[in-house]
Amino acid sequence: MTFTTRPTLTGTYGMVSSTHWLASSAAMRVLELGGNAADGAVAAGLVLQVVEPHLNGPGGDLPLIVASADDPTPRVLCGQGPAPAGATPEHFAAAGLDRIPGSGPLATAVPGAFDAWMVLLRDRGTMSAAEVAGPALHYARHGHPVLERVSRTIEAVAELFTQDWTTSADHWLVDGAPPEPGSLVTNPAWADTLERLLVEEASAGGTREQGIDALRRAWSQGFVAEAVDAFARRPFRHSGGQVLPGVLTGADLAAFEATWEDAVTLDWRGVTVAKTGAWGQGPALLQVLQTVDAAGADDLGTVEGLHTLVEAWKLAMADREAWYGDSAEVALADLLDPAYAAGRAALITEEASRELRPGSPGGRTPRVAAQALLVEGAGDADATVGEPTVGRDPAEPQVTAEGETRGDTCHVDVVDRWGMLVSATPSGGWLQSSPFIPEVGFALGSRLQMMWLEQGLPSSLVPGRRPRTTLTPTLVLRDGIPVLACGSPGGDQQDQWQSTFLLRHLVDGLALQEAVDAPQLHTTSFPGSFHPRASEPGVVLAESRFGAELLDGLRARGHEVLEQGPWTLGRLCAVGRDPGTGIVSAAANPRGMQGYAVGR
Repeated sequence: MTFTTRPTLTGTYGMVSSTHWLASSAAMRVLELGGNAADGAVAAGLVLQVVEPHLNGPGGDLPLIVASADDPTPRVLCGQGPAPAGATPEHFAAAGLDRIPGSGPLATAVPGAFDAWMVLLRDRGTMSAAEVAGPALHYARHGHPVLERVSRTIEAVAELFTQDWTTSADHWLVDGAPPEPGSLVTNPAWADTLERLLVEEASAGGTREQGIDALRRAWSQGFVAEAVDAFARRPFRHSGGQVLPGVLTGADLAAFEATWEDAVTLDWRGVTVAKTGAWGQGPALLQVLQTVDAAGADDLGTVEGLHTLVEAWKLAMADREAWYGDSAEVALADLLDPAYAAGRAALITEEASRELRPGSPGGRTPRVAAQALLVEGAGDADATVGEPTVGRDPAEPQVTAEGETRGDTCHVDVVDRWGMLVSATPSGGWLQSSPFIPEVGFALGSRLQMMWLEQGLPSSLVPGRRPRTTLTPTLVLRDGIPVLACGSPGGDQQDQWQSTFLLRHLVDGLALQEAVDAPQLHTTSFPGSFHPRASEPGVVLAESRFGAELLDGLRARGHEVLEQGPWTLGRLCAVGRDPGTGIVSAAANPRGMQGYAVGR
């Protein structure tokens, strides 16, 4: 019998899975009040901004995918803001920088998360912003028990806060120290902002949609944009120690709105898997599924299956580095051509590769940023069981006193009784990514660190273009009807963990919770997306629950396996629906004792 920590929840009314129990409960409350999955997702997303401020915020980013039984075409809502107009390579060069910092105002993309939640509510929801924002407003105004991980993150940057980011110190430190885990933490400035935005909605008159648009204008063209404009160009310390102003303006906020676009899809094993475009890393998951099929080794209970999956990910992430982004044409059709996948699968041998091997889709010559080929060794080859590496284990944000961050993110999935499914991965705007703006109650993001100053690449810094994000929700359809929404925090590892989940659930037939609970692994043998963009050739991080036989088998093939604790990797959320019976289901990650699924 397969081990599981808790049952897969089943019912007929609605289900929610998210990375925080308060967000899951808020979404379920909205479903109980008659709202649909879009309404519930927005309620959860607004709560996540309050209770997981080290993982996301209103000033961050949001991609999501939605489909329903009566409108089954999966659609992507892009809340990934672009580079500001003033974020030019010349500006960074004049500041003496050869790469974009990992934190601070210069790393800021245009905030996209809050507008995306409101566009989802307007276009696919049924409720007003006031109805869905109630739980988030309550927690911001009256407090919520602060997570230990929030306190730990604040502690890691307390010196930065007191020495330079003093507005963050004023908000997050209590008598000069981080808040005690479990103590009540409020954000009255954000509560005030939310209330002012809701007043704009209520006073707009007209339809529900017109009210939401009035609220959005107050955000992008009104008092919020004015406060961001006045604050964002103040000089603050960045990762690396430089004290520099940002370039984000109110005009940048006014020029942006979240937009709908077609999902990128792959027909695979009797289902259709839907992802964002190549401005995110989502298509890499589709490449891996094809490559594993072409290699003919998908049994994750064998050394051959694990080795093949890891090697497929190295190849896909090499392609991500050469071909993915928003600043140049992406040969997506060629990257997803079955013949291309077969050619990539042929590169997988019995030995682990330590090379970065981007392919040549359609005969094109690959090009990788020069800096991506230079930075190695962020990990700790001597890590032992139970001790996560100091490199790219994304279990929680990693922060230095200089403000360098490798952040994590959130996720929420919702399914309603009418057959709508939403998969959303909000992130950015972390408390450790940029100084707190006291006039509006949130920090800006640091997503620009995922762009290269070197020009001519798909991921080059170009004003008005989106950074290539790691955020990657997933929707699965069967016979054209949505049946599964899933996703995970974890930076570069999000799709790696989703691939093991999908193979176990859709191929091996494990129930949702069993597939979430099963042991996880990932490779860091490619340039990372977060500053300093390090690569760890040959490294595989694996939960010790795989057992000595499998892990030693990987080592025998040349993998540098760094064993982690038994429950340290993977942050999956998932909801599903059986169109034939109407039964809905949900599962949530037990690792970290934070994610929860609810439903009935």
